Formats: sequence, C-alpha cells, structure tokens
Amino acid sequence: MPEEMRRIVLASRPEAEAVPDNFRLEEADLPRPAEGEVLVRVTYLSLDPYMRGRMSAAKSYAPPVEIGGTMTGQGVGEVIESRSPRFAPGDRVLGITGWADHACLPAEALRKLDGTLAPELFLGVLGMPGFTGWVGLSEFGRPRQGETLAVAAATGPVGSMVGQLAKRKGLRAVGVAGGPEKSRIARETFGFDACIDHRAFTEAGALSAAIAEAAPDGIDIYFENVGGMVLDAVLPLLNDHARVPLCGTVAWYSGGAGGAQDRLPMLWRSILVRRLSVHGFIIFDHYDRYDAFLEEVAPMVEAGRIAHLEDVADGIESAPEAFVAMLKGGNTGKQLVRVG
Repeated sequence: MPEEMRRIVLASRPEAEAVPDNFRLEEADLPRPAEGEVLVRVTYLSLDPYMRGRMSAAKSYAPPVEIGGTMTGQGVGEVIESRSPRFAPGDRVLGITGWADHACLPAEALRKLDGTLAPELFLGVLGMPGFTGWVGLSEFGRPRQGETLAVAAATGPVGSMVGQLAKRKGLRAVGVAGGPEKSRIARETFGFDACIDHRAFTEAGALSAAIAEAAPDGIDIYFENVGGMVLDAVLPLLNDHARVPLCGTVAWYSGGAGGAQDRLPMLWRSILVRRLSVHGFIIFDHYDRYDAFLEEVAPMVEAGRIAHLEDVADGIESAPEAFVAMLKGGNTGKQLVRVG
C-alpha cells in the first residue's frame, strides 16, 4: 500500500473563467480509516459543470470548496482497506471522493456497485447526470406522446439522456449542440430528430429561426441546462402550458449575467401569458428515487437501448485542463478522468 496520495486542490478562486492555474496538484499522507470508515483507491473521477459554482465563494445550495481544499466531485474505485462490516477489500464503490487518487470516507457515504456494468458508467449515464435527465424529464417535464422537446448540450450526459427518454415516450426531440460533429452525433448516436449547431449563429434570432424550422409545432418541454443565447432563442417558441425543468445555466457560470437583467421582463411576461411551468431543481434533493432510476434505466443501458459516450482524460494531473475545456464545450460525451 502506498504511503502518499495525490490530490488536486483549489489554489485560487476564478475572477471570471476558470483556468488551470486555479488548481494545484499536491501530495499528502495516505489517510488511514477509523472505525466505520473505508479507504478507496479511486479509478475514475467525474468532472461536471456544477463544480464551477463550488469554486466561487458566493452563496449557493452547497458550501464552496475552501482555498487549499480538495476539489469536490464523485469518483468510483476499489476498497483497499475497510473498518466497516458493510465493505470488504476489492468491493467497487461510488462516492464523493474529490479529485484525488485515494479517499477515506464513512461507510454510509459509499454505494457498493454490483453487477457486470463498468463502474465508470455510474458517473455518467447511470450516475448523477443521467439521473438528472431522468428526474427532470419525468417529474418536471411531464412528457406526453406527440409533444416536442428541446434540450441544449444534446450530446452531454444530461442532454443525451433527456433526448433518448423523450424519444422512447413518443416525443419529437430537438437538440442544440456546439459544432456540426456534435450535431451529427446527437442525430445518429442518440436518435434526436434534429439538432441545431448553435456555433453557426451569432445572434439569438437566427438561432431561433433554425430551431423553429426543426420544431414546426412549437416546443412543449424545454429542458434548461445552458441558458444564454439558447434560452433567448427557445423562449419565443414555447407553447402555452410548456414546461421548463431547470437544472443548470452553464453559459453564465463564468461570471456576468450575459444580459439576463434586460431579458427579465420578457421572461416574466412569457411565464404569465403562456402559463409556463418553470421548475428549478437540484438533483441531490431527489436521491430517494435513485434506485427507481437504476431499476428502469440500467437494463436499457446493459442491453444497448440507451446510448452513451465518455470523453476520458488520463491521469489525475489532467483534471484541471479537462475541466476548463469541458466548461467551453471541448468534451464529447461525459467527461471523466482515468486516475489509475
């Protein structure tokens, strides 16, 4: 067993966009588990947009990462030492490991991963992102056969889950993605009826016209995980009584409102006169339904009926650059870091 571990800590808070220099790679003594704890060798880390918010000291739904603290995030790995009867060496587990190659956690904070599926799938298609898409669509989107759904970041782990589930429920699925290749993947790999390349447009009106052509009957569900110009483009296309599950606004994560204050009167009036249902949700409030999600979706993933893509960076030292690139749309599929 090694005597030291490696971890990525938050070195400074971003002033605007996150940059690799906001992070620092450190070595530390390998922790030893106390009674009721488990030592895990991490094999894969998850990189997710919400982590940008944890780099800020601004008040939010969760406390920020402290300067010098290990960056937060989920990981999967193998138990190498256990002082809990719930786990034994060799067990595969999922938990909030942080950006580190080892983590010492209370047994109750870990989930044992059984079955034949690759553990890293529980960070993406069967993990928090896929679960976010499932909860948001089923509980707050309330899909009905024959309706039209729109979702941005259509090839990401949330958007691709939303689109595929919508198709299985008999909806028309319209994606928005960054670049012609991602738009092709959305159609050919994830089964979207249409996907619009938002990078081909510089203003919301033209993007709105392209989305309208792909959604001639208007939009009944807009799964909101981006904000920015896509929101501006979709808002005029929402039908009366449309539903907007809201789980993220990544276009604004790097600071600045992007003109959000100017669009507020139009947004508020649209909610009123079209009787829109806009529901913000944080997925960590809904983990009582995670087993139901796995029961429904895991067999479809195992059978190949739900597609998924992973973008894997190698080595814990690659996490900062991979994270920064992800925030700019540089990944294709779920962004992971292969630690060991």
